[in-house]
Amino acid sequence: MHPIKTALCSFGMSGWVFHAPFIKAHPGFSFYAVWERSKQSAKQKFPDVITYTSYDDLLADKEVELVVVNTPNYTHFDYAKKALLGGKHVIVEKPFTIKTEEAKELIELAKQSGKMISVFQSRRYDSDFKTVKKVVDEKLLGNIVEAEIHYDRFNELLSPKVHKETPGPGTGVLYDLGSHLVDQALQLFGMPDAVFADLSIIRPISKVEDYMEVLLYYPNLRIRLKASYLVREALPSYILHGSKGSFIKSRADVQEGCLQASVSPDVADWGVEPKSEEGILHTEKDGKIIRAHVSTLHGNYLEYYNGIYEAIRNKKQPPVTAEDGLNVIRIIEAAYKSNDEKRVINL
Repeated sequence: MHPIKTALCSFGMSGWVFHAPFIKAHPGFSFYAVWERSKQSAKQKFPDVITYTSYDDLLADKEVELVVVNTPNYTHFDYAKKALLGGKHVIVEKPFTIKTEEAKELIELAKQSGKMISVFQSRRYDSDFKTVKKVVDEKLLGNIVEAEIHYDRFNELLSPKVHKETPGPGTGVLYDLGSHLVDQALQLFGMPDAVFADLSIIRPISKVEDYMEVLLYYPNLRIRLKASYLVREALPSYILHGSKGSFIKSRADVQEGCLQASVSPDVADWGVEPKSEEGILHTEKDGKIIRAHVSTLHGNYLEYYNGIYEAIRNKKQPPVTAEDGLNVIRIIEAAYKSNDEKRVINL
């Protein structure tokens, strides 16, 4: 393999937890550079990495092939645009952009420049979601008529990341956790016909939305997406009902916890959930009613980087396309409009 020299736009949690370990572990990539204005955090973990204090200087380095834009949401468009104009391939953290117009401009710019652009939707590669998708794809529930996807937490305190708690473009639970849920719904069921949303602030100290409920309307299907920061006793994260039966699954992917504990993703049992977290399938199969646990697939964020390597070196479609990212923003914008106008928004 000819390693792709990769640069990160920051080395906060997303940098050292979700990107650097996989870039380091994958033989097709080289963790080459990082943009850090003042700290030298990356060098403490990766002594060979080059640190740039200026984004322009990083982009001027001809050795850099791929730039990962893992900065605050409101910067995604500007930084991704500069990287494309600088002749780099680009990965943008979710959410892709704040506005659909920005997403469309990046898509067009990537086409003009002949460079790859992809959105980092890591939760597609969680063990729980991969298992849910397998159940849906194999039609084990018949025709799905109703589904709920939750991403709940219990945290009365504000995030230490000030940009996440300061009102402004791209803040709030819908852009943060909600972009994962919307992407998963679209992967399972495609674009809906209409959207209804209820967004609010439920923690007394919060200044941005920390509760969301979004309803996606399909011709014969309703999908409910929920996230809240005040759920101490969580419900199952995936609840699906179909014409033949139901499937219920917890959110139990272990990868993030392992990465925070500095476990390398190239270990043999990477992404293996505890057996106790297996989902429950209650359905009809071959004329018989069955109720049984379903073995959970292994989670692996490295699969995303496998796809990125193929996209850059072998000109294949990125594992998450920019169009996928655009569709998520279309839903988010419709949800905000629905919440403001208190009505269903047709797409």
